[in-house]
Amino acid sequence: MIRIQNVTYLVHDHDKALTFFVDALGFVVRQDETFENGWRRVVVGPEDGGTGLVLAVTMELDRLGHQAGDDVAFFLETDDFEKTCARLSAHGILFREAPRHETYGTVAIFEDLYGAPWDLIQPPRG
Repeated sequence: MIRIQNVTYLVHDHDKALTFFVDALGFVVRQDETFENGWRRVVVGPEDGGTGLVLAVTMELDRLGHQAGDDVAFFLETDDFEKTCARLSAHGILFREAPRHETYGTVAIFEDLYGAPWDLIQPPRG
């Protein structure tokens, strides 16, 4: 079996990114290590496992928020859509739309700290 362990996610500042991913999204820090040369490796991800995000600092600000051009690059699944939306909203996260019901579940697009679109999805029950 082959799995994707981590993917790179471009950020401007590790600590601001950690606030977004840990406080707002509820991710956990899997690694936060600074090496002798000053390079810091930060990895976050869902608490129950799965693919992590390596938070890679870039000074090329025009690259931020464009992981997939104008398309959604990341799709978060929740088992409690209303509770998750409330938590995200309480942390100031902007939703681009009201929740909508599709055949694959309840979904709404929200923006990350750089304005990139993410999908929040709760699959249909049962």
